Formats: sequence, structure tokens, C-alpha cells
Amino acid sequence: MKQIFSLFISFAVIGLAPSQGLLGLGVNQKLSSIENQNNSSASSQYYSPSNFSEGLARIQIDDKWGYIDKTGKLVIQPQFDGASDFSKGIARVLVNRKWGYIDKAGNFVIQPQFDYAATFSEGLALVSIGNQAFYIDSKGKRVLQPKLSAFTMFSPQRADAANFYEGLARIKIGDKSGYIDKTGKLVIPTQFDVAEAFSSGRAWVQIKGAGRGKYGYIDKTGKFVIKLDQLKLYAGSKFSEGLAAVGYNSKRGYINKTGKVVIKPQFDYAFNFSEGMAWIAIGEKSGYVDKTGKVVISPQFTSASDFSSGLASVSIGNQRGYIDKTGKMLIPPQFDYTAKFSDSLALVSIGNKCGYIDKTGKMTIQLHQSLAPMIRESAWCRVEWQ
Repeated sequence: MKQIFSLFISFAVIGLAPSQGLLGLGVNQKLSSIENQNNSSASSQYYSPSNFSEGLARIQIDDKWGYIDKTGKLVIQPQFDGASDFSKGIARVLVNRKWGYIDKAGNFVIQPQFDYAATFSEGLALVSIGNQAFYIDSKGKRVLQPKLSAFTMFSPQRADAANFYEGLARIKIGDKSGYIDKTGKLVIPTQFDVAEAFSSGRAWVQIKGAGRGKYGYIDKTGKFVIKLDQLKLYAGSKFSEGLAAVGYNSKRGYINKTGKVVIKPQFDYAFNFSEGMAWIAIGEKSGYVDKTGKVVISPQFTSASDFSSGLASVSIGNQRGYIDKTGKMLIPPQFDYTAKFSDSLALVSIGNKCGYIDKTGKMTIQLHQSLAPMIRESAWCRVEWQ
């Protein structure tokens, strides 16, 4: 149901490519000035925007990433080989194959030096230099490097370690996973073949064996508190708003944190709860249920998405719009692509337009206009479904 693919849209725009920016500047120096972006003579072939986070949105122009503000103005010019959304005022960026962190002014707060770097979570971020992994704080200070092979022989491809969630971080030694606390102590031994991050005090794990093996949810002591294999349930999702989606005989329903089935398996698809409602599907049509299991918006849409800021994107046929929690279509289906609302705006595409709408459906930023003259006439807007 949730597809991820690229959509290309042609735009009638004229423009110049961004400059590559200045690299290797000091922590308190700006990376480059916006004026420099108009001095390049090459033409941009495509651009790829993202949703807003903390007032800024990532945008890729050709092969470089930068950031725009809510007026559509480039405030950090495209110059990075990779970039992430801002979280608590900091974003990861990639420069010459090294990751660092910038603030919203485009200043490096932690210089590019890491071969791997995660987004900050609970005040810490997992990073690595070579095969040595450790956690840093928001100043770049190394605060924790457990004496475990997951950190001394770290491989991001093997996912040997991860960020902290609810005070615990998943780590892998050999082929088995367990959890450490923020002192670096291994508090849940490495014993699981599959282990996910904690959410609502529960983490989904699996120990392979006959059939599907032993699987379900553990608490923060490592104790199995919900044994899905014994309940003959499968496909447990992370807990969200106290409930998790599970499967039984090809149907999906929901359990609570004690493992009790509170919404019996009856749906062909069931997704996480968000803002008190969950997207479900029966046959080829999607609708929504509340936390009592009541179908509050009948299955009628070709596809749907989670609620965010009181609205959810749905499609009828090939066109997408937005509904409220009563099922009323507030923004009629007209878009080829829609993202969730974030910072009161949502990224959409329609015909030859790619930009951001407000909650009334008004296009407040048209990127092919706000980015002129950086974008050439034949440039393409590329977006990804998530």
C-alpha cells in the first residue's frame, strides 16, 4: 500500500545552476552567501524538494542539497552531497564523503569528519570514524564509546549499533542483537536475530527457530511480555499511541501493551495510529478506525495516509486531496503527489506546478517561480512517495 517511487514533472522555468559553495570553513563562518548562487552559468536539470521541518525544507538541485524557508527563498544554498531534515536546530550534511552538522544559519556546529552519522536522538548521535563508532553530544564532544565489538569494529552496513530511543540503543555483536543503556552497559544481552527500537516501552524482537521461531515484544528488562508466536499472531508493528498492528490468518487488527487483542483482526491492511486514528484497508478501499475499533471513515479511497495536523492525504482514482477527521474532503482531489502537513505546509505537485500548500489548499510557494532563475526551462521536479 505504501509505495515509494519518483515522480518527474516538467517545468517552464529559466535559470542558472547553484554554485558549489565554499567548503572547509570555520565553525562560526557561513558556508556561502546567497548572492554567489546567481554567478554560475550552468543550467539545473532537476530539483527535489522535501517537507518542512522546523521552518526549513531540504531541496536538491541537480546533485547538491540546500535549504529553503517558508517564502521559498534559498537560505542555505545547495552545496552539500547529502542532507537531512533539521531536528532541534541541527541537520546532518555530507561534504566530500564526510558527515558534519550545521545550524539553521548554515554554519557548521560540528565539522565534517565522520564516515557515518545519525540524526540526534535524546541528545546523542551515533557516529563513526573508520571502524570506530561512538556517541557525540550536540557540541560534537565524544561522550560514550562502549568497549564492545559493535563499536570497535563498527559497520553501518551491518547496522552494528543504533541511536537511543527511550533510553536504550540496539547494538549487534556477531549476528545477535541486544541493548545498551546510556552508560554503555549491556542491559539486555545480545540474543535476538531481529530487534527493533523501543516505542512505548516495548520493542519487537525475534529469535529464529522452527517456523517463525520465537517472536514478540520485550520490555526494558529484556523480558518477553507479549509472545506473539504463542498467541498465533504475526507481523507486529511498533507501538503507537498504545496500540500495535498484528496479523492473524491474513487479517490485521490491533493489540494493546499487555498483548490483549483490542481490535480484532478484520482488515486487509492496518497501519499505525496517528492523532487517534489509523489508516486501514478492506479489499481495494481505504478508510480509518478509531482506538475502539470503530470505523469512523468508511473505506472509500483508492489509497490513504496517516493524519498529521488534523488532515490526511487520500486519493480517489489518480488524484489526491486532504480530508479532516470526519472524512470531509477539505482540499478536493487535484494533486498528483501529496505529502503530510508539517509546519502548517504540505509539499504537493499538480500539473506543471510543484510547491507547498497551506491547510486551505492555497499554493503559498510555487517552486518553479521562487527558485527562478536557478532552474532552467526544462528542469524536472522529482518527489518521492513515502
